[in-house]
Amino acid sequence: MKGEMEPRGVNMAIPSSLTTPLVLSHGGEYENQIKKCAKLQNNQLRHTNFKEGTSSFFKTCFNGINALSGVGILSVPYALASGGWLSLVLLFVDATFYTGLLMRRCLDVNSQIRTYPDIGEYAFGKKGRMIVSIFMYLELYLVATGFLILEGDNLSNLFPNMGFELVIIVALIILPSMWLTDLSKVSYVSASGVLACVVIICSVLWVGVVGETGFHEKGKLLNFNGIPTGLSLYAFCYCAHPVFPTLYNSMRDKRQFSKALLLCFVLVTLGLAFMAVLGYLMYGENVKSQVTLNLPPREIGSKIAIYTTLISPVTKYALTVTPIVSAIENSLMFYHNESKAVSVSLVVRTLFLISSVIIALTVPFFEYLMSLVGAFLSATASIILPSLCYLKITGAYRRFGCELVIILGIVLMGIFVVIIGTYTALQQIIGQLLM
Repeated sequence: MKGEMEPRGVNMAIPSSLTTPLVLSHGGEYENQIKKCAKLQNNQLRHTNFKEGTSSFFKTCFNGINALSGVGILSVPYALASGGWLSLVLLFVDATFYTGLLMRRCLDVNSQIRTYPDIGEYAFGKKGRMIVSIFMYLELYLVATGFLILEGDNLSNLFPNMGFELVIIVALIILPSMWLTDLSKVSYVSASGVLACVVIICSVLWVGVVGETGFHEKGKLLNFNGIPTGLSLYAFCYCAHPVFPTLYNSMRDKRQFSKALLLCFVLVTLGLAFMAVLGYLMYGENVKSQVTLNLPPREIGSKIAIYTTLISPVTKYALTVTPIVSAIENSLMFYHNESKAVSVSLVVRTLFLISSVIIALTVPFFEYLMSLVGAFLSATASIILPSLCYLKITGAYRRFGCELVIILGIVLMGIFVVIIGTYTALQQIIGQLLM
């Protein structure tokens, strides 16, 4: 079993604090770890579509930035307006980069751990796999649905006489990117998504500097009532953790994953903070759930921002839903010949997109849906579950020290976001439905 217990990667140095609890001399714990390894090896058939990574460092960075930036770049001014200027601190103290590193350490423990649900199973058995899968797939599904709602909102500004046809048109544009299964190729789509985010920020800045809007709003220092909404939306900005194992496995040199992750988080956080300050200075308490909805439609900068906004979600949708459709495809491969794999993949990905369109047309409350996703799903999948899985897999919960205190603090923070943010988001959604 020695070969199966070694961390993946060539000559990869893993801290002893990570590996020691997994190879203990006393029988009970060691036997449990052996059983986990055997169970993961037996479950390897789940990954019938698994391929060795081919993505370079920069391609992974493009995919990572594209996954992290999401639609948060448009909603972050609304988050700042909800909580006030001091709430911006919450964006910088977000602990999701650290939990991303914890996920990477969990992946390094055993070569059979390839997905987020695998991490849950290795830590807590079948129940752990089920819990992680539910939160992960539901989060990604609703985030992808949010992309379609976002597109519909912006297109309705440009074409007010059109209705649900707009979302269907967007879905048809997204469909070809859904058929790409190689993340190395998806990275080219992601690169255009990263460029789109830069263009949006520059366009909004242009409207503020050149246009009549200016930066005259002072805003509030702190708004306690809006903190839950702001905190939930900040959490939503970093909801890419379920995609991290996919990005990790797509890399040619997995030793560079931590550096790629750090670069992604630094650039995305700076971009989010800059956009939040811009939008709040321009529109203050009147900023809408998507800052592009505030822009005067006749100005050139506004048109560039709005049209670029239409491109951005199209470049992100396929990457976001990759873990879900891959899991569905792998489960269906048990019942289909490999020669039919391509056909099965096309059908699965097309039907998935159709179902997402139906939900987008049913629940068109963008800001409240994203707030709920951020509070209940993102905080759980990106903060709480990675921390708990890491503690269990490494046995760090048995060693009291600085690391344990930090991780427990992160878990408590995540629980606070889940309880307060979910209550507020549900209250807002119910209020809208009753209106």
